[in-house]
Amino acid sequence: MTQTTPTTDSATPPVAALPVVLAALQDPVRLEMVRRLSNADGAVRCAALYDVINKSTATHHFKVLREAGVIERLVVDGQTQQRLRNADLDRALPGLLDSVVDAANRAVQD
Repeated sequence: MTQTTPTTDSATPPVAALPVVLAALQDPVRLEMVRRLSNADGAVRCAALYDVINKSTATHHFKVLREAGVIERLVVDGQTQQRLRNADLDRALPGLLDSVVDAANRAVQD
């Protein structure tokens, strides 16, 4: 049985204001992480979300996305995973995530 529990960092922060979210998403590495999370449609192991950066850099990018309210960290069977906060983002900034991910997907296909 898979046990999923949120980490004990602190309560999940609210989705940040639009400029903060856009600043978090403007970085190509973070945008690719969000694109992969969106396409996965669930929690994903951290290492599956990046290719060309080292672990400490990835940790920094995850922190920026968490602080903007874009993702949340989970522990699943003792492994750290990230999950996109789709519903929270759509409530706070309707349509933004879909637009950004669609554009990122089109850019990857071109």
